[in-house]
Amino acid sequence: MNTRERFLNVFNYKPVDRYPDFEFGYWVETLEEWKKYGFPEHIDNDWDAERYFNFDYYKLVPTNTWIYPEFEKKVIEERGDHRILQDIDGTIVEVSKSSRSIPKYLRYPIESRADWEKYRNERLNPFSPERIPANLDELIKEYEKRDYPLGIYCTSMYGRIRDALGVEFASISLYDDRWLIEDMMETFTFIALTVLEKVLPKIKLDFSWWWEDICYNQGPLISPEIFKKIAVPRYRRIVDYLEKFGVKIHILDCDGKIDELVPLWLEAGINCMFPLEAAHTDGFKLKKIYGNDLLLMGGADKIQLIKGKKSIDEELVRVRKLMDLGGYIPHLDHRCPPDVTLENYYYYIEKKREIL
Repeated sequence: MNTRERFLNVFNYKPVDRYPDFEFGYWVETLEEWKKYGFPEHIDNDWDAERYFNFDYYKLVPTNTWIYPEFEKKVIEERGDHRILQDIDGTIVEVSKSSRSIPKYLRYPIESRADWEKYRNERLNPFSPERIPANLDELIKEYEKRDYPLGIYCTSMYGRIRDALGVEFASISLYDDRWLIEDMMETFTFIALTVLEKVLPKIKLDFSWWWEDICYNQGPLISPEIFKKIAVPRYRRIVDYLEKFGVKIHILDCDGKIDELVPLWLEAGINCMFPLEAAHTDGFKLKKIYGNDLLLMGGADKIQLIKGKKSIDEELVRVRKLMDLGGYIPHLDHRCPPDVTLENYYYYIEKKREIL
């Protein structure tokens, strides 16, 4: 079997010769730290690192359903060990020069309805030709011969809103200016459908991909009741269109404690949860509640790789039991942090491949 066949069989609860061997990626600091211990000097990104470790992979059609053109990424000010930057989405952030820690957000690009209307009109044209790769016909020829799973990124209903408005303004607007939030969601939905209409008739895809990151360690940043009312129907419109073309696997990336939103995503047709952060979300509990309706990816606790080989062994025993429930592809529950030694990571790979 090839990787594509394994991926589809696992997520359709069918037998495989072995499970797909995927991984999530790495902090930049992780790769730099490993170079002190023999990791190749020229490798500085997830793709090259995962090829070095010989992991399986999946790909996304390189469409664009977010802003175009992007803002210029530029340094506004130097402050000792930190820089003030304008990011590609127009956010002003303070970042460390020495690590890839979470930035400090200083100003968001949308602070009013007028800001949103300007942002939408200048950078969210659904019909921008740049949303579709110029070499799509060449890619189609490659995809027809593929042995890996192929998907397409759809959109984000609330994660992008949080990024563009900030949590505080987004939260207030849900109550004081619902029009603003719904207009943003409707814009994202229309862009996604416009892009999909140009791609789905030409390529047989295996999955869709969505990004939210709208949960923290205690639950969602948006009321589930409001989410059900304004986000679920829009997800459903996109999922229904995907399924007309045979796309039945819909993978959503959300960190944190996702329990309250899982039933709403399932109602919307989103059926695979990723990366299933072990510290916050219990995959066994979710499978017990939702059974074969739910698919999972990730879930292996990265923190156990820091602790050493005994903890890695114990974690993989837990992961193996979750695999027995079906519809689950294991890998780390987020990017591998720099306090995981290269020796421990090699050990994790070796032991994980034994259970795959």
